[in-house]
Formats: sequence, C-alpha cells, structure tokens
Amino acid sequence: MSGIMAPGTHAADPTQSLMYAEAADGGATVERQLDRNERAMSDLARRLRETPPRFVVSCARGSSDHAATFAKYLIETELGLVTASASLSVSSLYNAPQDVRGALYLVISQSGRSADLVRSAEAARAGGARVVALVNAEDSPLASIADTVIPLCAGPERSVPATKSYIGALAAVLYLVAHWKKDAGLLQGLAATPAALGAAFAQDWSPLVRGLTSAKGMFVLGRGLGLGIAQEAALKLKETCGLHAEAFSSAEVKHGPMALVKQDFPMLLFAQHDATLAGALDAAREFRARGARVWTAAPGDDHADALPLVNAPHPLCEPLLAVQSFYRAVNALALARGYDPDVPPHLHKVTQTL
Repeated sequence: MSGIMAPGTHAADPTQSLMYAEAADGGATVERQLDRNERAMSDLARRLRETPPRFVVSCARGSSDHAATFAKYLIETELGLVTASASLSVSSLYNAPQDVRGALYLVISQSGRSADLVRSAEAARAGGARVVALVNAEDSPLASIADTVIPLCAGPERSVPATKSYIGALAAVLYLVAHWKKDAGLLQGLAATPAALGAAFAQDWSPLVRGLTSAKGMFVLGRGLGLGIAQEAALKLKETCGLHAEAFSSAEVKHGPMALVKQDFPMLLFAQHDATLAGALDAAREFRARGARVWTAAPGDDHADALPLVNAPHPLCEPLLAVQSFYRAVNALALARGYDPDVPPHLHKVTQTL
C-alpha cells in the first residue's frame, strides 16, 4: 500500500523527507510573502476600511480550512466582524444562490484548483461579495476569478501533506488584519516571525514522538486562535501517521468526548497567551488527574510533559510557531510508525471535490 513502509525500513533519517524540507521553509515562506505583498495588502486594507464589509465568509478545504478557523477567531476578536464558514456544497451541488452582498468572501487554497472552491467563489461574486483569494498557485482557476489575489509565496510543495503553505495562510491572515487595523505592533511582530519560525523548527519534541509511536487514538485540544492549530495537528496525525486523532475545543471536549478518556489516554493540547490560556491549563490538569497522558504546547505549564516553545515576537504569532515545531515532530513520528510522510495512503496533493 502506498505510503506504508515494510517493517524495519522506517529508521530513515527524518531530515531527508520532502515534508521536513518543506516545513523547514516556513520562515522563508513568510519572509517572501511579507516582501512581495506589502502593496497589495495595504491597498486591500484601505479599500476594506473605506467600504467595510457587513460580515466575512471563509471558503476552504483541508488544511486551508484550519487556517480559516484561525481567521475566524482573529477577525472576530481583532476587528469585531462576524465570520462564518461557507458550506461549499450549497453552491457546487445544490446550486442555491447566496445573498452575500457587502461581504468579504475569503477563499484560502494551496492549489486553487478544487472545483467546489472555484464554483463557490464564482457564486459569491455573483451574490455580491468581494472575493479575496489567499492562494499559493497564482495561475490557478481560483486566482483568475478573485477580485484580489494574495499569493502565499510558499513555492512548490511536493509532499502531499501541506506544511509551509499552511503557515503561509496563517501569516497572510495576520498580515491582512495588521494592515486593516493599522496595527504597527503586529506588523513589527510579523517582520520578526521568519527568524522565530526557524527557531521553532529546531525545538526538540521527541518526547511526543516517543510517546505516540504505539498510540491507537488520541485527542488534540485547542481553543480560540489555537483551535485551528489543533485541527491541523489532528489531520496531520491521521494522514501521515495513521493515527486516529480528533480535534476538540478544550472547552467542548468536556461535553461528551471526555467519557473516552481513560488511564494513559494520549492528548496534545495547544494554547497561547490570551483569555483562553487559564482554562486550557486547567483542562490539562483535569485530564492528567484522570490518568491521561497530556503533552502541552502551552506557555506557563511546568509539567514534565510540557513541550518546549519559542517566545513569539507578538502574541498573535504564537500559533504559527507552535505548529512549526509540531511539523518537525509529526514528520519524525510518521517514520517511527512505519509511514512515508510524503506519500500518505490513498491521498493526492490536489483533492478534487464537488
């Protein structure tokens, strides 16, 4: 089966995978993006201030949809604009017209070629929205129909799991909000983020790798700006490691899923310096008291299973650094579990859905 190695062959050097090399390029991706998109972002932000949207709609699949979760929390907390996720089949299968007059329709995609994203963007334009595409492939069908194209600048991504393009999408959302708000502090923090991403990629999360090598299933927790990171981590654990990982809000997990948590049940919790931090750390303590094995990527946790983090140049940039450290770890975990991280079973780089 493609993507699964024969027993005894998974001792390969983790640094030799495409996934490793591409994830390591996350900092350079952000640097290229900041250099290239300054004028486009400034112009777009000016137009959004002059004609504020009534609301924001995100449109994405897979890892890009996890970036859209990040965008929802960022836009709602920093700009006060309600942000909803589009149900793509409404346009691509049901062909139901949508009244999105005065909305900002934010489409996030690595390839820009999935038919349902393209059809939904077309329907949004017909429905009166301003369509902005955060897309890596600038020659894609999606880019050709958007009112504004913001290149992610990740360059070619040959490994099936998205890494640097996901980091690029998070950075692009931060860049847009920083210009929209005229937030000089966030712009300054973003300028320092490429170097911080390099330091984050060097962090040693090998205790997580060792702890999950034989795992059968797990939870990944996050809240607020960290929820999209938890969603992305759970996806990567499934697609690269064959590990059934489910993402939950660190608050929502208590409404039912907690019943599954037993002795030594593995969990990974992401948190950041904001209003969700205290509750997230409380959740980690509660699950540990139940006997769960909880690794945390969370500032302020002094437990033995706390993973090392890099200080962010701005609090809103913390999730980018956490996922960058995670990418290095999950690449190594895939190999330790006998999987080829670059070619997960049954998956392709561009997923065509309608």
